[in-house]
Amino acid sequence: MMRLHQTVAILTAFVTLMGGLIFSGLAQTNTRTKAISGAGKAALSSHLSSAVSRGDSPGVVALIVGRDGVLYQGAAGKLDIAHDTAMPANAIFAIASMTKPVTSVAIMRLVEEGKVKLDDPVSAYLPGFDHLQVITRFNEKDATYETRPAKRTITIRHLLTNTSGFAYGFCNAIEYRLTEKTKKSPWELPLVNDPGEKWNYSPSTAVLGMIVEKISGQTLEAYYHQHIFEPLGMVDTSYAVPLAKQSRVPTTYTRTNGTLKEESRGTIPATPTPPFRGDGGLYSTVQDYGRFMQMLLNGGHLGSAKILSERSVKMMGENNIGSIFVELQPAVDPSHAKPFPLGAGHDKFGLGFQLASGDSQYAKFRSAGSMSWAGIFNTEFWIDPVQHIGGVVMMQMLPFYDDGAIRTLRGFEELVYRDLR
Repeated sequence: MMRLHQTVAILTAFVTLMGGLIFSGLAQTNTRTKAISGAGKAALSSHLSSAVSRGDSPGVVALIVGRDGVLYQGAAGKLDIAHDTAMPANAIFAIASMTKPVTSVAIMRLVEEGKVKLDDPVSAYLPGFDHLQVITRFNEKDATYETRPAKRTITIRHLLTNTSGFAYGFCNAIEYRLTEKTKKSPWELPLVNDPGEKWNYSPSTAVLGMIVEKISGQTLEAYYHQHIFEPLGMVDTSYAVPLAKQSRVPTTYTRTNGTLKEESRGTIPATPTPPFRGDGGLYSTVQDYGRFMQMLLNGGHLGSAKILSERSVKMMGENNIGSIFVELQPAVDPSHAKPFPLGAGHDKFGLGFQLASGDSQYAKFRSAGSMSWAGIFNTEFWIDPVQHIGGVVMMQMLPFYDDGAIRTLRGFEELVYRDLR
């Protein structure tokens, strides 16, 4: 028996030693600094210019980061066509739903602090989210419906994974008719399916934003600046754009019958004014969002700033929707969005991010497990945890998933991976 224990002890020590050496070797390989050659950078810049020349985008800014710094940045086209204003690399874009990952990070901070749990019911923090109903029959002619009680309550995890049962009207026909008729927010209406049973793109993160404000006692603007933007050095990210910076905000264009038309420029808030939404409303630059991506690439920290633990970042990049998949969202309002996202039917969803599956065209270039999302004005990003890079491409045009915008994104991504060393 003593000899057996000694043998086990020796084998255990050997396995531990070898495991440590293997892990150390993997760590050294995985953390190797990436680079893009001069020729590769020239090809990326040429691609952006070509996208503008062929009319795929009026103007575009793009950035690639590694863990330690910027690998590429470039800009092409016009910030404003009518005034012949060139697109600057530090243009400030309305990033819309790219606000969502920021809100998801904020929620994970609160989870780490023990102030909220992922499987807590939303009703534990906000009134009106218990005893929810699910639509069972809907009359499109008059928008009347029948309901039954939901099978389960909505949890924080459901909100983070877009499996809450909420939906956006621009990509869900029932929600479109109901919000049009009632003028209510989606979270004030019956659910379109039971929580946890289906993936619908939704304003779930708006509700997460309410929870952040409720628990922290701060507005989203104040919380994000204190705990995320200022520590990361994100100097141009806010729910407002100061007057002195508004000349850097691109004009928004809409492609109608193949022609890009200028949208009337609404008032851009110069000072942050509540209410703030967790699912949209932020303005940012590729440089600022690059720092946000670097933080995630580095397991929750950037330099001396620690935003999340490595464990939390890992959880955010893991499948949290089980056997269901991200589903293709229809073009209910084609002026706002074409069918999306790429990867539908194959990809999973983590805590705030779509996860590339590796078995679809969407993951043709980026690695399986890459985390991504986008904003309705065709701002897109991805974070590749295998190659340790993050990419962001920003345009300011509608509809979402415009063919030209997707060509611009995919062509850029292909060139990045072709030259990445």
